[in-house]
Amino acid sequence: MENKKENLKLILNHVETIAIVGVSSRPDRESYKVAKFLKDFGYRIFPVNPNIHDNRILGQECYQDLSSIKDSIDMVDVFRGVEHIPGIANEAIKIKAKIFWTQEGLYSEEAEKIANNAGLKVIMDQCPKKILA
Repeated sequence: MENKKENLKLILNHVETIAIVGVSSRPDRESYKVAKFLKDFGYRIFPVNPNIHDNRILGQECYQDLSSIKDSIDMVDVFRGVEHIPGIANEAIKIKAKIFWTQEGLYSEEAEKIANNAGLKVIMDQCPKKILA
């Protein structure tokens, strides 16, 4: 396991921008805690939540979807339900993300195939906060 963690750390060392899909504006939610950790760690984060309108999360503009982000995104980190993951994988491809990552407990074989076939590095069922902490 330690070797896998080190490999994931190496991947994260090459990331500068992270779109966090499904992030909550509530500080007690895990998605908010992970986003805060990644921001404090030095990453530029882009919160994405279609249910949050005219709002900011952690001082950052919150986007309705990935295609609304004008900056280049290195990694898409997903906190949405499994049924949403294939669609998010397709969005990640459209914005030319390099890495498609899903949080612990989230795995979609369909999304994995979609992202892999498009050349994205795919990491599923992992938490970047736990890898970096």
